[in-house]
Amino acid sequence: MVTSEQEQAEIRLEFARLKQDHADFDAAINAMIATGCDPLRIQRMKKKKLALKDRLQELEDNIIPDIIA
Repeated sequence: MVTSEQEQAEIRLEFARLKQDHADFDAAINAMIATGCDPLRIQRMKKKKLALKDRLQELEDNIIPDIIA
């Protein structure tokens, strides 16, 4: 997949933002666990965090070109 420098910059920007969101979810989940929050709410947060991780992987695949052997 060939992308312009502008598209690469936008992908990197979104990647950085989502990486921060992922870290924020991690901190929120840890705080919820520490305060004895409802396990169902914690599970929902973990699913959202996992969805972010999947999106981060997609973006990373776009940033790092495939190496054809």
